[in-house]
Amino acid sequence: MSVNDASRWNPADYAANAAFVPAMGAPVLELLAPQAGERILDIGCGDGVLTKKIIATGAEVIGVDASPEMVATARAKGIDARVQDCQALAFGPDFDAAFSNAALHWMLDKQGVACGAFAALKPGGRFVGEMGGEGNVAAIWVAIRAELAARGHEVRSTGTHWYPSIADFTDTYQAAGFTDIEARLIPRPTSLPTGITGWIKTFRSGLMNTEQISESEQSAIAEGAERRLEGRLRQSDGSWIADYVRLRFSMRKPT
Repeated sequence: MSVNDASRWNPADYAANAAFVPAMGAPVLELLAPQAGERILDIGCGDGVLTKKIIATGAEVIGVDASPEMVATARAKGIDARVQDCQALAFGPDFDAAFSNAALHWMLDKQGVACGAFAALKPGGRFVGEMGGEGNVAAIWVAIRAELAARGHEVRSTGTHWYPSIADFTDTYQAAGFTDIEARLIPRPTSLPTGITGWIKTFRSGLMNTEQISESEQSAIAEGAERRLEGRLRQSDGSWIADYVRLRFSMRKPT
């Protein structure tokens, strides 16, 4: 399966509108518990903010991501980052651990990711991470789809992300060979410093670019979606939240 055509990234927009994503990765790093001298694979490393923190523990880290722009930003931080489709990882059993934060839900070939991660780990190696889970940004999606439909645009119901249930996630990774799988859904209303419009610009521009919607109309769609969400996601102090639900997981490759 090819790289998700809705997953397109602008590093400057990401830094301005989505800095909360790596900032909220601290609990996942604690779950990973990297050790000095370990070899760790960061699957979907993005701009490398969290990768850098893993490296600071003394671990040797390789980051992979399908976005050349994000990989270039990670390399500028001194990270060994490589452009690679994470649905078709090309590593043998070389890593003590694999890590992923806020990336797997963009990878639609879930079996490909799971099998690639399994193959990359040494026997006994662990895979730890967090991704969007069942119900993630459901209200925002309803508003975006309503705004697109009102303007006569195609409304996709599939093919943009994988927000799995615990059962779906567990079945996928068991089929790849992993054991000791632990997964839980965590509702996490998340503050959006640049509001719904900033979030849509960063996380849904790839989808709308693919549909060849002009930048000016994309801005209008974002503003319209934000108006639709006034009573749902705007707080009493005027700030905005996203209705995030995260799936946090850990698992092992058998020895």
